[in-house]
Amino acid sequence: MKKAPKECKETACFFIEAVIEYQMLVKAFQVWEVKELPNIKSAKKRVKVSKTKNLRNRMVKTGVKTSIKKFNAALAEGAQPAAAQLSATTSAIDKAVAKGVITKNAANRKKARMAMAINKAANA
Repeated sequence: MKKAPKECKETACFFIEAVIEYQMLVKAFQVWEVKELPNIKSAKKRVKVSKTKNLRNRMVKTGVKTSIKKFNAALAEGAQPAAAQLSATTSAIDKAVAKGVITKNAANRKKARMAMAINKAANA
């Protein structure tokens, strides 16, 4: 994260920090756009379809990441809440695999790591 210069006044610092945060948000949520649309009809359709698929894939991946974060938070509380969250998280991962967003091996690796974390918490 970029920092504002130290020698600025309070209002100027606030403004500079707000501009920097805005620029970071724009970069983070920048959507892939085509500058010039193609002339061929099928190529135009591919651009449109790829945008929608990209959006859906990002939504599914974000859901999986959120579910994993919830699992880690439950794991910090203890093994019991984590075991309850494990089924929801594995379900989200399996749905992502069924939709083709993540590969089967990556899903199995994530699930195995979560199972090992629960076993480690239960034994500790």
